[in-house]
Amino acid sequence: MKQHPLCSDCEEKVTPMDLPIPSGLKKEWSVCESRRQFLGRAGKVLGWASLATLFGEASFRHVTFASGNNSQAGFGGNNLGLPHFAPKAKRAIYLFMSGAPPQVDLFDYKPNLAAQFDKDMPASVRGNQQLTGMTAGQARFPVAPAHWPFSQHGQTGTWISDLLPYTARMVDDLTLIKSTNTDAINHEPAIMLMNTGNMNSGKPCLGAWLAYGLGSMNDNLPTFVVLQTKTNPKENNQPVSSRLWSSGFLSSEFAGVGLRSVGDPVLYLQDPAGVDRDVRRKMLDAVEEINRQTLAEVGDPETNSRIAQYEMAFRMQSSVPELTDLSKEPESTWELYGVEAKEPGTFAYNCLLARRMAERRVRFTQIYKRGWDVHDNVVGNLPVLCHETDLGCYALVTDLKRRGLLDDTLVIWAGEFGRTVYSQGGLSQENYGRDHHPRCFTTWMTGAGVRPGVTFGETDDYSYNVVKDPVHVRDFNATILHCLGIDHNKFTYEFQGLHQKLTSPVAAFVVQGILA
Repeated sequence: MKQHPLCSDCEEKVTPMDLPIPSGLKKEWSVCESRRQFLGRAGKVLGWASLATLFGEASFRHVTFASGNNSQAGFGGNNLGLPHFAPKAKRAIYLFMSGAPPQVDLFDYKPNLAAQFDKDMPASVRGNQQLTGMTAGQARFPVAPAHWPFSQHGQTGTWISDLLPYTARMVDDLTLIKSTNTDAINHEPAIMLMNTGNMNSGKPCLGAWLAYGLGSMNDNLPTFVVLQTKTNPKENNQPVSSRLWSSGFLSSEFAGVGLRSVGDPVLYLQDPAGVDRDVRRKMLDAVEEINRQTLAEVGDPETNSRIAQYEMAFRMQSSVPELTDLSKEPESTWELYGVEAKEPGTFAYNCLLARRMAERRVRFTQIYKRGWDVHDNVVGNLPVLCHETDLGCYALVTDLKRRGLLDDTLVIWAGEFGRTVYSQGGLSQENYGRDHHPRCFTTWMTGAGVRPGVTFGETDDYSYNVVKDPVHVRDFNATILHCLGIDHNKFTYEFQGLHQKLTSPVAAFVVQGILA
């Protein structure tokens, strides 16, 4: 039997602690590195040991810079020095309209377009913009004005499409941003950019950053919850995946927890037959002990995440059924949200759950509503989509306001990009389609941190280019972080040699004009 401690064919078990590295480095190792991670990074043990000698302990650290003095913080988001300043919002609810709502049909009123029906959009307006493969080959780009009338509402006299009668009722509470723009022209990269600040997968989403940086306000429910609205088979439902609520390179405990719309909200909420709560508790205690032994042996920080997730799952066995039990909601709730809110998985139901989670101090709730990909049959599909979402948005904001929760809750409504003013495919007085459009689209916010009754940014006469106060997606996300007390430039996480952040390395700016 060979006795050299680093020989790969030794019969004796060799652990990372047998390596000839300083004791202080071994201690850092036990916190940050597992053997699997070690071998994956090093490739060859001797080469890694040599590098450790050259570079010292700094080569093993994951360092988070989230305070003015760039102090080191451990896993789990502790000691980050957050918030950076007194926040207006303690929590956020994000209503994500996946597929891209057409701004020119809903919010961006262009009355002069009626006279431009079926006329070619001037080439000077389109410029050298890249087009999708769905319209790049069109011989013409005919203007398609909004099919529905707009009306002025509220003390602000804001123009809103008649398709959104309930949104129109609360227009004085909204901050409309008409100049939002993005870099991506196709759905997947655009949704990734909107949610994670990057067009490539593998980065933490907004909710994960907030869970990591600000932590939980409720021990019995997840910090970050995701709700998906049931799809309508008549709509063009672009897929959404867990990459949109991933924790990326952050610990997995900060990823969004999805609640299902069919059956139990979370799988395995009920104890198995013959297993009571005491037995379940003893089982989890035993599993935790095994996990802690594993952590002591290999030092993988994800083991801590697993322990925390087991404990959260145990607490959710009682907290989630209570959350989703709507039997004690008064009649006034159903008068506000409508009868559709009684059906699990509808948008109105998810909005009601979001209000109940805000009451229970859930930090971040995100609701996805698919179906907005209106490449054709806008006249047939858009009224259905608006009917599905308009009342729910109004009910949620109104309910939060009545209960005093809007004072410290930020509500966000957005899609991934906008829609072209010209028609995709055939155009008639009764119907048209709209292609993807990244140059401008409308989003809105309301609640803590933003000024109500404000319309920010302007587009040209064709709702095609921003002509005043552009708001890039990076600026949009920086502003959300600001409302929650976070300076996006200081809130970074060291990964792969870079100080990663939600707003990416490109400069981003808080939209001061909408802040309260």
